Amino acid sequence: MFVFGITLAALGALFGLPETRGRLHVDLAQQGDIFLTLYAGVFFSTIIVGPIIDSFGNKTVLTTSAALVVAGLLCFLVAGSFVSALSSAFLLGFGGGGLNTAANALVADLYPQQRGAMLNLLGVFYGCGAVLIVVASKYLLPVGIALAAICTIAYLLLPFPRATEPVGFSLFASIRAARYPMVMVFAALLFCESGNESAIGSWTSTYTGSNAILAVYWAGLMVGRVLGARLLTYIRKERLIFASGVGSAIGTVMLVASKSLAGAAIVGLSFAAIYPTTLAIAADRYQRLAGTIFGLLFAVGLLGAMSFPWIIGQTSEQFGLRAGMMLPLIGAVVIIVLVFVISRQKGER
Repeated sequence: MFVFGITLAALGALFGLPETRGRLHVDLAQQGDIFLTLYAGVFFSTIIVGPIIDSFGNKTVLTTSAALVVAGLLCFLVAGSFVSALSSAFLLGFGGGGLNTAANALVADLYPQQRGAMLNLLGVFYGCGAVLIVVASKYLLPVGIALAAICTIAYLLLPFPRATEPVGFSLFASIRAARYPMVMVFAALLFCESGNESAIGSWTSTYTGSNAILAVYWAGLMVGRVLGARLLTYIRKERLIFASGVGSAIGTVMLVASKSLAGAAIVGLSFAAIYPTTLAIAADRYQRLAGTIFGLLFAVGLLGAMSFPWIIGQTSEQFGLRAGMMLPLIGAVVIIVLVFVISRQKGER
């Protein structure tokens, strides 16, 4: 997850540097296209790896995915055009998607009694990777390449649990999983949350002109996941997501209105618990095929991660970046509504 944080934060940090857009000769709309391609890679990877995890285990997915991240970063290092940047972004996203799905499914399987807390703590490492890569943006690509290479070697050497459902690979298993009750409600919530996180992570440095504000957002996300793990010992998962959705809306308004560090911090803190806690609720309900269900949820969520930055890019080119940055506010409101639906399904608000 540390390397996955690097994967998703890298392009947002790089495009905060004017020389990156100059080297690639791209405008705001094309920048949005590159973000779309990054998350398209994550999306297609996620569809494929869920059933692979259930059939063959996590080791193969983690090792191959880390190697693909190395390849994607190397390609972006030498990219000199819009087309080459698109290819690099897809490769980077494809590797990152495998890391994300496998890491979350593995932790959910290893800690069945503490899924909410452990998935939130896992997300801390995602935030750590993102913060590191934003702070060290001058050395971003060499650092990312080295860390991903180390992970590739480590995954080859470490032992892993056996596959939980060794019944053979089916590419359409994740699609069939959509028939489970309430799965698509969880997926819709993750669609909005993934979209919000990718939008803020991709466009904040461009909107504010400051990588420091982007770093504060990622730091807030990291700290918020530590707090989320602690809070789950006192409150129910659904209530934590509801409160986080309200905080997300407030923080987004502050960030867009004033380009402030405080707004970025509130957004990060509020976003933090939504994604892993939603996964924890889903894992509690659908335990037999955790990898496949997670694959479906990630895939639908990643449609949001693909579309939100792209929509912001297209909107911003026509109406200005402030108008585009209102999209995460809409996403936060929808999250509040969806978690209310999930809570009512369990007889609580």
